[in-house]
Order: sequence, then C-alpha cells, then structure tokens
Amino acid sequence: MKKEIRQQIYNKFDGHCAYCGKKIEYKDMQVDHYWPHRDHLVPKEVSDKFDNLMPSCRRCNHYKRAWKPEDFRGLILKLHKKISKTYLAKVAVDYGILEFKPFDGIFYFEKYKKVK
Repeated sequence: MKKEIRQQIYNKFDGHCAYCGKKIEYKDMQVDHYWPHRDHLVPKEVSDKFDNLMPSCRRCNHYKRAWKPEDFRGLILKLHKKISKTYLAKVAVDYGILEFKPFDGIFYFEKYKKVK
C-alpha cells in the first residue's frame, strides 16, 4: 500500500482507531477491511476501496479478524459478560478494582460522524 494512502487512512479519524477510539501512533496503525477481505460475498475490488479501509489498533484488528461489522459488534456487546465470568475478574470486582460497563453498541467511527 502506498504511504500516501496509508496516511489518508490514518487521518480518517484523526489518528484514532475506528472501532474503540483509542489514539494510535501512525507506525502502530493496522489497516482493517471493514467489510472483510476474505468474505466471498464482497468482491476484492470493493473490499480494497478507500471507504472500506479503516484505521485500527492492533487489538481491535486482531479481535475483529474477518468478522463482518455486525458480527464484530455482537462480540463486543457480549464481551463484558464473557469476561465477568472469569474467576480473576470476580476477585477484582469484589475488591473494587474492576467495574464492568456494557458497550453502548456504537463504534468510534459512528460517533465521529455525528460530531463532524
């Protein structure tokens, strides 16, 4: 990918991950295909278009993998319940170290559009 295209992707959300909203350094940004590159329903010429390329932090890109956007949203919506069942998380809650809050279902790029 050309450096100028990569820079434009990074600038889409002012250097933030499109999903979680965390500020990312340019060198740490990963480019995610919003509509998965491996999805047989999405032709390569569509999946590689600029509008489909999202700046992503390493964790979001890794966790999203080749999930479709709504499937990924579903994973994140259930994440607090999944994590809260672990023994260590229960200990942290008991000691007031950790408090779970469900995801509101809106990715950073969706909030970003409303503000702009």
